[in-house]
Amino acid sequence: MAGRPARSPLPKAAWPSSTARPATALAAASASAARLTSDHLPADAPSIDELLAETRGGMTRLRPEAAFAGLTDAAVLVDIRSLEQRIVEGEVPGAIIIGRNVLEWRLDPRSDARIPALARSDAQIIVMCSEGYASTLAAATLRRIGLREATYLDGGFQAWQAAGLPTRPAQSLG
Repeated sequence: MAGRPARSPLPKAAWPSSTARPATALAAASASAARLTSDHLPADAPSIDELLAETRGGMTRLRPEAAFAGLTDAAVLVDIRSLEQRIVEGEVPGAIIIGRNVLEWRLDPRSDARIPALARSDAQIIVMCSEGYASTLAAATLRRIGLREATYLDGGFQAWQAAGLPTRPAQSLG
């Protein structure tokens, strides 16, 4: 009914200690999450910084100039940034755009949704995100599914652009 506050999906016993009932499920979840601490995590669960350091330790990362040189030697630059990021930041001409949410399906040689020209165990894939964080984890996942030469662009698009390498405004979908 219009004008009526949303009801909380939590029973009254699960509400925060204040007497006011949360106005939305998001407010209730946020209040509940605020009470959680890292003590609730498994003892062996790494932080994201630890996970990145561990992942980067086992992989060669390419500085923008080395990645650019690799493109002339059959390497492929795969841009996993969202459309919104590409609109704000720009694009690298010639980069293959594959959304992060479908990357593994497009590049797994066993996937029915693969891109045959790229989904090969010997493909030299350089994954690029905005700053080099998401691409680190994405490249590690590609290696786990058999793309032995997958790596990532250290510093991402931001470093590529700062190095003065070719960029262009995002291309329209039209």
